[in-house]
Amino acid sequence: RGRLAETLAVWLLRLKGYRILGRNLRRGVGEIDILARRGRLLVAVEVKRRADLIEAGEAVTPRQRHRIARALAQLLAERPALAGLDLRFDAILVAPGCLPRHLPDAWRPEPD
Repeated sequence: RGRLAETLAVWLLRLKGYRILGRNLRRGVGEIDILARRGRLLVAVEVKRRADLIEAGEAVTPRQRHRIARALAQLLAERPALAGLDLRFDAILVAPGCLPRHLPDAWRPEPD
């Protein structure tokens, strides 16, 4: 079910004009579900599937957000061509019987 939610999220982003650069990008410090780009904007997307959209939104915990931000920082260090882009953290929430909900700029990383 999680993979289906990510596939739905990928298609939603593509329909909105994003180019998908990667899925399930694991780093030692965390994982980015989807890495997407549109113009000069690089987006790390967390996908959550739960019984309802509210529960899905609550599932993106502060600890997870921190790990995603650290994973993106590590990825940018490995791929310097992406380092000059504007960064954003989005969430896509998926629940049965609902259209996926895209939350652009869902959070801002806290400084270490």
